[in-house]
Amino acid sequence: MTPPRTFDRRATIAWALYDFANSAFTTLVVTFVYAAFFTKLMAEDEIAGTAIWSRGVTVTAIAVAALSPFLGALADRGGFRKRALLATTVTCVLATVALYFPEPGGADATVAIVIFVIGNVAFELGGVFYNAFLPEVAPPHMLGRVSGWGWALGYVGGLLCMVIAFATMVFPDPPWFGLSAEAGQNIRATNLLVALWYALFALPIFFVVKEERKPVQVKGILRATARQLGETFRSLKDYRQVARLLVARLVYNDGLVTVFAFGGVYAAGTFRFTFQEILIFGIVLNVAAGAGAFAMGFLDDELGGKRTLLITLVGLGAGTLLGALAPSAEWFWVAGITIGIFAGPNQSASRSLLARFVPEDKENEFFGFFAFSGKATAFMGPFLFGVLTEAFGTQRAGIFAVLGSFVIGAALLLRVDEVEGAATRNA
Repeated sequence: MTPPRTFDRRATIAWALYDFANSAFTTLVVTFVYAAFFTKLMAEDEIAGTAIWSRGVTVTAIAVAALSPFLGALADRGGFRKRALLATTVTCVLATVALYFPEPGGADATVAIVIFVIGNVAFELGGVFYNAFLPEVAPPHMLGRVSGWGWALGYVGGLLCMVIAFATMVFPDPPWFGLSAEAGQNIRATNLLVALWYALFALPIFFVVKEERKPVQVKGILRATARQLGETFRSLKDYRQVARLLVARLVYNDGLVTVFAFGGVYAAGTFRFTFQEILIFGIVLNVAAGAGAFAMGFLDDELGGKRTLLITLVGLGAGTLLGALAPSAEWFWVAGITIGIFAGPNQSASRSLLARFVPEDKENEFFGFFAFSGKATAFMGPFLFGVLTEAFGTQRAGIFAVLGSFVIGAALLLRVDEVEGAATRNA
């Protein structure tokens, strides 16, 4: 067993800055700005746009679920974590740049959704390797706080990037930098800002955070990795608390994926939010989520990850129900802020709880399973959102598909024994 890790401030800051960097992608591209632009303008109509976007999110979920455990095991076996993180980061940044070019109408909608899927898959796979660094940069008694700091800083990054987009590209008439509102050029250009932001603030983790390099036999590594992955999967019965946590997350994260993918879409379609109003909505939600992640990171270390997660699931369920039933935009704002307050801590506590359970020297592999648990059934929520929207002609019907995920996920989480799970890491 390796000696207890000490707190390395420089490494922790560099690690958390990656959250600051990549959250611009989820905030502007996946959730608020480009998602709403695509559903409203890229397809022939809003309903068709919602359905196409939902299928793009579905394909992402299936691809990540299929690839993440194997790639995590490969990174563990060969010490490829940092190089894998670099490759996924570069791919996502380049795909985000490419999203600037497809214009509304015609075949460009197909091109845009393919580019989005490539970028989104790279983003999600990068999270496997990034999250696996958490036990390396945080001592056990600070896992909740450090994870919370990362999520909080991520929301700050998404917020600041959105404010810049708001002030320079979306609101001004004419937009800055010689942009035009014609064909949504100013909205599409926000992707260029996201790509620059992501690339710039991701740099510190590659220079500051250390990775233990392992001697590796390249010949036959894929077969050996597949064999190792199979052995780990079969041995999950020996890590039953890990398995229970992953099964619970399999369910409740489905609801979060749907909320993130369709928050801006729902605001635009049901409450007729303009792009400017969506940006303001996104800013407020980022403030709420960042504050929640930061504050509840301390709660995580005091109460434990399981209790923290249960608190967040109650809050998320209440906010979702209110959002589905909201009679006015004002009530939808209340629902959105409630979801924001609990969304960040939910993700942060999920990550820190697994970090307390994960066996040493298998961080990438187990966080690969963590990504799998977040995506294996995550296509169901977005898929049902799109199907129910088409079937009933209203996006409100789709929101009801989210609530069950939080309720069932909380019930499954009750079976997790945090004390026993922590003992498996040190066994």
